[in-house]
Amino acid sequence: MNKKKLSVQSVVAIGIGTAILFLLKRWVSIPIGIPNTNLDTSYGFLGFIAVLFGPAVGFCVGFLGHSINDFTQFGTPWWTWVFTTGLVGMAMGFLKKYIQPDEGKISTRKLVFYNIYQVIINIIAWVLIAPTGDVLIYSEPANKVYLQGIVSAFTNSLSTGVIGTILLVIYASTKVQKGSLKKE
Repeated sequence: MNKKKLSVQSVVAIGIGTAILFLLKRWVSIPIGIPNTNLDTSYGFLGFIAVLFGPAVGFCVGFLGHSINDFTQFGTPWWTWVFTTGLVGMAMGFLKKYIQPDEGKISTRKLVFYNIYQVIINIIAWVLIAPTGDVLIYSEPANKVYLQGIVSAFTNSLSTGVIGTILLVIYASTKVQKGSLKKE
């Protein structure tokens, strides 16, 4: 039986990533006037770490970071949104093989693709999955949760687009480009 295991690097990334995501969600979110909806800087970081380490790490960091934030801030997690954050991290992690930040400079084409992809993922996650779960599981009023979802899709796309892109570009610039070293 061939089972894939998480590497030590991935486990460490989950631990550190979860802590950073929790700190960003808890203390670096900007209220925007809609109940329980913020301009949340953590989604930029989630997009970044998911692209670096892949879908399993992305899911775990999103799920654990969001659930710890909800436990400490509200006393109980709002599981539909916690799970959706994990799904966003997992979906962003699928870009690891395409973006390849460890290979040096990321092309404009890849950054454009990253941003189109993340907007689509955020719309699916926050306009469809999370509010529908709230209506079906928690019997929340549809008009309230779909408004929160639409605003969250916009703000999370903004955070991922700006912060995630900047982090990816900075990270890639620290790596030696493939084929850039020549023997004298």
